[in-house]
Amino acid sequence: MGRLSSIGLHVVLVAIVVFWPVAASAAQSATPLASPTTGSSDAPLPVTFPGDDGPHETTTEWWYYTGHLFSAKGDRYGFEFVIFKGDRGGVAGYASHFAVTDGQAGRFQYDQRVALAAGVSRPGEGFDLTLDDWSMRGANGEDALRATLPDYAIDLELTSTKPPALHDGDGYFAYGDGTASYYYSRTRIAVTGMLMVRGEPISVTGEAWMDHQWGDFATYAGGGWDWFAVQFADDTDLMLYVIRDKTGAPVQAYGSLIDRAGELTALGGSEFAVTPTGSWTSPATGTTYPSGWRVTVAAASLSVTLSPVLADQELDTRATTGVIYWEGEVEVDGTRAGAPVAGLGYVELTGYAPFSPPSTPGI
Repeated sequence: MGRLSSIGLHVVLVAIVVFWPVAASAAQSATPLASPTTGSSDAPLPVTFPGDDGPHETTTEWWYYTGHLFSAKGDRYGFEFVIFKGDRGGVAGYASHFAVTDGQAGRFQYDQRVALAAGVSRPGEGFDLTLDDWSMRGANGEDALRATLPDYAIDLELTSTKPPALHDGDGYFAYGDGTASYYYSRTRIAVTGMLMVRGEPISVTGEAWMDHQWGDFATYAGGGWDWFAVQFADDTDLMLYVIRDKTGAPVQAYGSLIDRAGELTALGGSEFAVTPTGSWTSPATGTTYPSGWRVTVAAASLSVTLSPVLADQELDTRATTGVIYWEGEVEVDGTRAGAPVAGLGYVELTGYAPFSPPSTPGI
């Protein structure tokens, strides 16, 4: 990508670095004020569509996709694609990460972008964001994604098959420390399109998951979170979100169970358990992460194991967000009410590596 001026990049980075971690150990009290969705922490207004698909007048926002792509011969590929938006004093900055997990080849590849502008946005109608040759647009669950890596590229059309899942019941998280954010997911998105693999175009189908989160929250580099998104083969879905303080101790936990019709059951931290089954240390950064998990949800009689497709699905994004994190595709199997259940998912782990403010003058 092109180089930014050092002054311009500094503005972008000031806007972007607050994304990570979002609410693990907040340093400043802030109340989300979004447009068109507004409201106080005591009385947030309902999240509405397509208005809240689009950008908001808040300090922090992101559109975050993960998914699983299948070729006609049965090969499977995982992908992560996110655009972050930060705003300070009316000046917006954008950062983006894109990664592909190629389990059959044993390869994980990622890249990152940062910019002062990200194409055209459509407040109240959806989003249309572009950073160099990467783009995402969408409204009302009809989305398109395009991004490239040296050995992989995606050109995908997406159609949501369930209504948006408003986490915590109303799409609003109060973290208990004076900060909060709006948060919804589209948990079942049918995908069709093209995947380039080392120069070879491959027609693919699959399923994706999209998170959209925004608010006027501000944090410092301490703590982190473990986030889990599972799409089960029986068309039910599970999201778990465990926030840790800087000592690694859990301080907040939320979950959502989504049934076949899209009805959401909110879970409190006492209603589920996540237990690591192993660990992995990155040879590139020296960071040690949990690797493999046992998840139980007593009320749903659910007990499953999440196994990483590859141990190394670490992204070193210090050049754009100041963060080293692990985000990867996992395979899921276990039982629900005594019957076998299986699926695929994604896990995100932040806060295991020290925060490092970006200092380079471009990527």
